[in-house]
Amino acid sequence: MDTPDLKPVIVARNVAKNFADINRPLTIFNDISLAVNSGESVAITGPSGAGKSTLLSLLAGLDQPVAGDIEILGKPLALMDEASKAELRAQHISFIFQSFQLLPELNALDNVQLALEIQGHPEPEQQATHWLNQVGLEQRLNHTPAQLSGGEQQRVAIARAFATRPSLLFADEPTGNLDDATGSEIIDQLFRLNQQQGTTLILITHDQQLAQRCQRRLKLHRGQLLEVSNAT
Repeated sequence: MDTPDLKPVIVARNVAKNFADINRPLTIFNDISLAVNSGESVAITGPSGAGKSTLLSLLAGLDQPVAGDIEILGKPLALMDEASKAELRAQHISFIFQSFQLLPELNALDNVQLALEIQGHPEPEQQATHWLNQVGLEQRLNHTPAQLSGGEQQRVAIARAFATRPSLLFADEPTGNLDDATGSEIIDQLFRLNQQQGTTLILITHDQQLAQRCQRRLKLHRGQLLEVSNAT
């Protein structure tokens, strides 16, 4: 693997977000700044309700801040329309969710292949098969999500995420619905593939052991995003 070029893949400056409440706006955070370089792995931790998933949605361009600005690969999201942001995500960003987010009517191969077809890959079936083999599912290509265990479904999600060779990968509680043993296997696969591909990883988790696998740890608490030493 080539040494990653240390350029910011994502930059957030003075980002604020609130939601409408009955009496007054509910402020989630009002001055979040963050820069993540190419190839870095970053964990964002914090208590439930702190706004971790909200922050992920903002950083991925799925939601809009009320103030501040966010750039992905040097592109200011505020200057892009929804179609342009969707195209940016399709070409450069992948997601791994706690709930897997597989299409139930498609088998494992088709779930991964669809992401490649959206990207315009010239050989989607061959590439999808390769990545499912990478996560040990070569015998499960034709199984639908209902025919797969939770760990197997998350492996399909990991294969789908890496198959498009994203510049940026967001993972939101990727082991949250798995037992400890299965979760440990999924973590090992995630970081093995991440290291091999040099993908920039932003990970949201409650799991401190998982967070410590990342190069950097950040804690979102009471509206502030604080750097945490991995020595603690």
